[in-house]
Order: sequence, then structure tokens, then C-alpha cells
Amino acid sequence: MQNKSLETPLQLSIVIPCYNEEEVLSETVTQMSKLVDEMIEENLVTKNSSIWFIDDGSKDKTWQMIDEYSQTNTKIKGIKLSRNKGHQNALLAGLETADGDLLVSIDADLQDDITVIREMVKQYYKGNDVVYGVRKVRTTDTVFKRTTAQGFYTLIQKLGVDVVYNHADFRLMSRRAIEALKEHKEVNLFLRGMVPLIGFSSTNVEYARTERFAGESKYPLKKMLALAVDGITSFSAYPLRLIAGLGFSIFLFSIFISLWVFYTLVFTDNAVPGWASSVLPMYLLGGIQLLSIGVVGEYVGKIYMESKNRPRYVIETITNDK
Repeated sequence: MQNKSLETPLQLSIVIPCYNEEEVLSETVTQMSKLVDEMIEENLVTKNSSIWFIDDGSKDKTWQMIDEYSQTNTKIKGIKLSRNKGHQNALLAGLETADGDLLVSIDADLQDDITVIREMVKQYYKGNDVVYGVRKVRTTDTVFKRTTAQGFYTLIQKLGVDVVYNHADFRLMSRRAIEALKEHKEVNLFLRGMVPLIGFSSTNVEYARTERFAGESKYPLKKMLALAVDGITSFSAYPLRLIAGLGFSIFLFSIFISLWVFYTLVFTDNAVPGWASSVLPMYLLGGIQLLSIGVVGEYVGKIYMESKNRPRYVIETITNDK
């Protein structure tokens, strides 16, 4: 790992996906603009560093506010997607469109400590192409969210997926890391698993997460579960192998049940004619078959979506793109 020179600062672009963020957007613009100005004064980044807001088909005044800020603040740039495509697609749209030598992705809710961006840039100059923001504590999360999130990271790592524990999508990537990310063409996006596949030098920066500044979370339980399923099925074939193992286990269990039924019929008077031989296999095998079909269907569905080769997002407008 070779240190990069601090004598010539590089251009920084901060990429922020937004969906119905009008309540927090003003404060986000204020804090981010102040941070970039401070980093310019500290000679960490160049004067043409910018902040990119990606509107993911918001239904409130989010895009209107982004457009207005971009007209009065030269650091603010806006990307409007033609329709809602989801957090991961909006984030990728920003990363693939924004200019700059260093790109930092972060959510708009100000829960992640934005001052850590300064340390991320310093870690890049020490030779790291990717710097992950890692939550050292999750005290602001509910017990349910904290338990399920940590359980997900543990599970997905055990399934063989290379993810950074307690890392979401707050990270810095160098330009060459972004170019390498562009080579990944899959439609089913799970950036937390895709970025580590790049393989360049990386490190972690820990921070404490705070309460959301305003508005409501855009990741309810349903979306969290969908993201978890995408992460597992996009990067691990273990569930398919689990089905094979489960089938073998059922085969052994069926032999055991057959021996038990035979013993009951021959050596006891408790046997109910036809019950064991019909009811038990029906419920057991029926449930396993439905589960197996569901898992296989999830993989087939992903193959179906990938085969269509549809665009992952469509950009409608880019403001202040100079």
C-alpha cells in the first residue's frame, strides 16, 4: 500500500440519494456545504469539490428544493431519476454520474457522522482506495432493529458473502474503484457486497450513529427484509445447497418414520390404520416442497431480471452540471 501525496489535493464529490427528504434537506445542505468549505481551507480537497443529491422519484418537494439550492450554491448538483428505482439504484446512479477523484456516499438523514468524511479522505491519502464507515455502536436503534441487523450481518458472513460488519452505504471510493464498480453489470444490486469484490486496498473508520435529524426512515421492515434477501441470493448459492442437504435429511427421517410405523403396527395395538403413512408424509414433504420451490423461485426470478438487461435507472435531469 503506497501513500498518496497530500501536496496536490483531489476533487471530492459527496453522493446523497434522496427520497421524500424535504424535512431534512435544508439542514443537510447547510452541514455538508460547511464541511466541504472547511476541507477546502484545510487543503484536503480542491475548490471544485461538490455535493450531489440524487432524487429517487420523490413525491414531495425534494427535487424542487435540490433544483433551487443548485441555482444559488455552486457546490450543489442535482440528479433527478425518471421514477423511483430504490435506494441502491439511486446511489449507483450518483456514483456513476458524479465527477471527482474521490466519491463519498452517505444518506441524507444526517444519522451518519459527516465529520468522518474528513478522516476518510486522510485514509485515502494513506493508500486506501476504499474506506468503509463502520458503526461502533447502535444505541440509537431499537432493540428489534439492532438485533435483526446484527443477526443479518452474522448470517450473510456465514453464508460466504464478503461484507463489512456494521457497515451500510457510508463509504469513500477512489475514481479507479468507481471505474472497477462500473464493470459489475448486475441488475439486482447489493452494493455492500459488490464493493468488497473490487479488491483494492481498504480500511475502516468507526463512528457513532445518531438519531435521524428529521423526517421518517425510508427503510421500513419490508424494505430491510427485501434488501437482506437480495444480499443473500445475489452473492451466495448456499440456500440451494441447503435444499439438497435438507432433502437428504428428510430421506433419513423418512427411513426412521418407516421403522417407527413398522414397529407400531407389529409390536403394539396403538396403530391407527392409514394415519401415519398418509398424514405425516403429506405435511412434512408438502411444507418442504413449498419452501424449496420458493427458494429456487427466488434465484430463477433473479436470473429472469438479469436476462432482460434493462437499465438500472434512467436520469431525467441533471442540474448545475458544469
